[in-house]
Amino acid sequence: MTVTIHGIRNCDTMKKAMAWLDAHAIAYAFHDYKLLGVERKVLESWCDELGWETLLNRAGTTFRKLPEQARMALDRNKAVALMLAQPSMVKRPVLDLGGRRLVGFKPEVYRAALAG
Repeated sequence: MTVTIHGIRNCDTMKKAMAWLDAHAIAYAFHDYKLLGVERKVLESWCDELGWETLLNRAGTTFRKLPEQARMALDRNKAVALMLAQPSMVKRPVLDLGGRRLVGFKPEVYRAALAG
C-alpha cells in the first residue's frame, strides 16, 4: 500500500501523525501543500469523497482572519476557492491510502485503517 500524508510540516497534528507512522514502521511520502499547493482536481475529488465541510479547516487562524463576509454562506465552490488560495485552510493531515482518504489524526483510526 502506498501511503501519502498531505499537510504542513510545522503543524503539531502533522508531527503527531508522522511520528505515529514512523513508530509503526509505515513508509509514507509527504506532500507539503503549503509549499507545493494542492491541485484543483485533487481537492475537488477529496470534496466529492469526504465533503468540503470535512476538509475546510474553520478552526485555524487563516480562516478566522478572513473577513466575515468571506466566511458566510459558504458552499463547495467557495470552500474550494478558499482552500486553493490558502492551502493552510485544508484540514490536516489528509492521509491518502490509495483507495480512500482519512482527515485529521486519531491513532485508533490510523491503527484500524493500516492494520495488516
